[in-house]
Amino acid sequence: MNYTKEEVLQFIAEEDVKFIRLAFCDVYGKQKNVSIMSEQIESAFQYGVAIDSSAIAGFAGEIYSDLLLHPEPDTLCILPWRPEQGRVVRMFCHITYPDGSAFECDTRSILKNAVNYAKEKGLSFQFGSEQEFYLFELDESGAPTDVPYDHAGYMDIAPEDKGENIRREICLTLEQMGINPENSHHEEGPGQNEIDFMYSDPLTAADNLMTLQTIVKTVASRNGLYADFSPKPIADKPGNGLHITISVEEDAHSEKLTCVMAGILDKAAELTAFLNPTEASYARLGKEKAPHYIAWSSENRSQLMRLPSLVQHGRRAELRSADSTANVYIAYALMIYAGIDGIENKTTLPVVTNFDIEAAGAVEREQYRRLPENLAQAKAVAAQSDFIKSVLPQALLESYL
Repeated sequence: MNYTKEEVLQFIAEEDVKFIRLAFCDVYGKQKNVSIMSEQIESAFQYGVAIDSSAIAGFAGEIYSDLLLHPEPDTLCILPWRPEQGRVVRMFCHITYPDGSAFECDTRSILKNAVNYAKEKGLSFQFGSEQEFYLFELDESGAPTDVPYDHAGYMDIAPEDKGENIRREICLTLEQMGINPENSHHEEGPGQNEIDFMYSDPLTAADNLMTLQTIVKTVASRNGLYADFSPKPIADKPGNGLHITISVEEDAHSEKLTCVMAGILDKAAELTAFLNPTEASYARLGKEKAPHYIAWSSENRSQLMRLPSLVQHGRRAELRSADSTANVYIAYALMIYAGIDGIENKTTLPVVTNFDIEAAGAVEREQYRRLPENLAQAKAVAAQSDFIKSVLPQALLESYL
C-alpha cells in the first residue's frame, strides 16, 4: 500500500490500532514476529526494537546477540482475522546491529540487494508463485492426523472438493489485506490445494507468499484443520511444490528471458540446497511431475523449467523444483543473480526437451544433468560454487552448508 511513516502513525491513531506485529524470518524462512503496543511505534521507527538473536535459527551465537528490528512503513497491513476494536496490524522489518550496520543474515535485505543490483544493470524482474499445500483433519485433542480432508482430484468441484470454502476464505482474507490471488483450485493429491499469485515486484511477491502461508495456516486452524506445506506429506501421493514464475522487462526484439532461463538452468544444481533445503525435499523430486533432470520445455510440466504458451501477462518462465521449505527471499535473490549471469554471459538454452525424461530409456537420460540426489549432495555442490559464494554472505552459507 506504500504508506509513509507519517501515514502509518496517522492510520494507527485513526483506525483504533492497538498492537503492531513486527515481522521477519529466520535464515530458513520461518516467519517470526514481536508485538508492540501502538504507543511504542514512534520509538520503533526511530530506534528499532531489540530482539535476542541467539534464539533465532541461523542468526548468531550468544556473545553478540542483540539485533534491532526496523519496521518498513510501506508493508503495513491489517490482520483481518483479529478483532476490529483494538486492531492488529503487521509490518515487515529490516534488521541491523546496534551500531546501525546491516545484519548480513537478514534474508529480506539479501533480496533487496539483489533487486538493487539488477536495477544498476538496468534490469527489472517480476515474480509470481503457485503454492501447494495439503489439508489434514485434527484428532480429538487438536493434534494433526494423517487423514486428508477430502479425496478429490485435480480441479474437482464440491461436494468431492471439500476445500472449496477454505480456499474461498483464504482468498477473501488476502483481498482484505490488499493482496490479489490469481486463482485457486484442488490439486491432484487427496486434500491437496493450490493458490496462485499474480505477478509483482520481487520483494512484494516474497512478502505476499509469506503472508499466504500464515493465512492458510490460520484459516485451516479456524476450521478445525491442519495445513501442511511440507514437500512430501503422503509418501505415495504428489508432493507440495512451490512453482516460481519469473519475468524480466524486455522489448519485443529482446531475448533476455531466454538468457535468464539459461542462466538459472546453468546454475540449477548449485541453487538446489537453497530451493530444496530439507531431506524431505528429495523424496518429492523425480516423482509426479516434480523435476529431477536439468532440462526445459515450452509446455511440458515434467521439466525443471518451462516457458508457458499463455502470454496474457507477458512472457514468463516457470521454475518447478522449489518447495515451501525454501526461504523465498533467498530463492528469489538467487534466481535474479543467476538470471543476470545468463544475460551478461549470453548463456544459451540447451535443446528443448518435449518428452518425459523419467520415462525415457537409460541412454536418453544420460544426456542430461541431474539435480542433486539428496541434501548432503546439494550442500556439497553449493559449497564448491564460486557463484554461490559471490552472491550470498559467508555467515548465511555457514548456516546452510
